[in-house]
Formats: sequence, C-alpha cells, structure tokens
Amino acid sequence: MVPKKIAVVTGANRGIGFEITRQLAKKDIQVILTSRNKTKGLIAVQKLHEEEGLEVVFHQLDVTDSISIQALIDFIKKEYERLDILVNNAGIMLDKNDSENASILKTKLDTIRKTMETNTYGPLAICQAFIPLMKKNNYGRIVNISSGMGQLEEMNGNYPGYRLSKVSLNALTKIFADELKEHDILINSMCPGWVRTDMGGPNATRSIEEGAETAVWLATLPSNSPSGGFFRDRNLIPW
Repeated sequence: MVPKKIAVVTGANRGIGFEITRQLAKKDIQVILTSRNKTKGLIAVQKLHEEEGLEVVFHQLDVTDSISIQALIDFIKKEYERLDILVNNAGIMLDKNDSENASILKTKLDTIRKTMETNTYGPLAICQAFIPLMKKNNYGRIVNISSGMGQLEEMNGNYPGYRLSKVSLNALTKIFADELKEHDILINSMCPGWVRTDMGGPNATRSIEEGAETAVWLATLPSNSPSGGFFRDRNLIPW
C-alpha cells in the first residue's frame, strides 16, 4: 500500500491557504494546516472535519520564528518521518493597511522589513528546514504563493513592501530550483490572481477556488515536470 503524501500549507486558517488545504485533502493527501494563531487554526481544521469529513491536522506555525519552525519539524519527523509537499502561502500586505504611505516616496523602512520577514525570509527558512526531509525520499513539491505585483515585467508603483517581497520570493524559487535540479524536488511560484479574500477584498474578480487551483496543480505535478517557473492558470508567465 502506497503511503499518503504528507503536505504542509502555511498560513492556512483562511483564504487561499484554507482552500489549498481543502483541495489537497480531497486528493487523499494528509495535510498539516498551519497558522500563527492557534485558535483560528483549530477552528479551520474543525470546519474541514465537520463539514467535509476531511482528516486535516493542525500545527501552530509562525514562519518568522525559528523555534516555531523547529517545533513543526520535530512534529513531522515524529509522526510521519517525511514531507512531500510544501505550500508557502503565509503572507502579509502591510502597505495596504497604510494607504497614505503606500508610495515608495513615503513608505517606512520598517514596513518593508516586516513584510520581507514574513513573505520572503519566512519561506526561505521553511525551505531550508524542510527540504532535507524531501531529499531523504528524493521527492518534493514546493509551491511559493507569489503575485503579479512581483513581476518585473509589469512592475508599477505603490505597495513597495509587498512588491519587493514577492520579487524576492520569485528569486528564491529560481535559486532553489537550480540547486535542486538533481533531485525530484520541484519548486515553482504562482500568482493566484485578484482573489476575493481578506487581502484581495470583495471586489476582486476571482473566487478563492480559482485562486487555489494552480497551486494544487503544482503541488501534485508528476516527475519530470517544470521547476523554477512562474505560473498563473497553469500557464507560464514572465518574471
């Protein structure tokens, strides 16, 4: 009997992360739903249990806290001894909450630093922590939830903290992909589009289900599939 694949989704108590968790669990993948807030994470897991019968597991995770990351590693090693899928979804957009200073001419460096800590350094630390587990089985699928706002091809003004963090996340994707090319560990970035989440707002053009679909596809790619790419709607897009 082939064991279930084990997946971690960060920042998954709501929005796109929650939907990615739901869709992966429906594919008979054992998903560990993580969130910084324990109460919100447990409520999310309970909802998946009661409403859809999905056996999702919760573990607290703050992607900016090395102790929290280590606690999750220890849990996975003890319970599963492997990790197959990692979705780096946890992210913040502090510029949006400070619209008067959204211009790069006025933005506070502290806003950029805090955004980079979560959106870039967090995924970097998570990848460094969990890729060794993937290497043991020579298998892994890593998905970095990025944004079109991080595309150099279409870079515009405003929201500099968020934009810089996603440009950097895309660079991490390329760097990791090159260093992992000898292994069956694929890492890609994806843009979910403008999605109706707390971050995207009620006027966004896409449903949460649509926003999550490409991430789930990348998380379940067969061997010899692309790595180091940037995708939207399953199509490569420019960096």
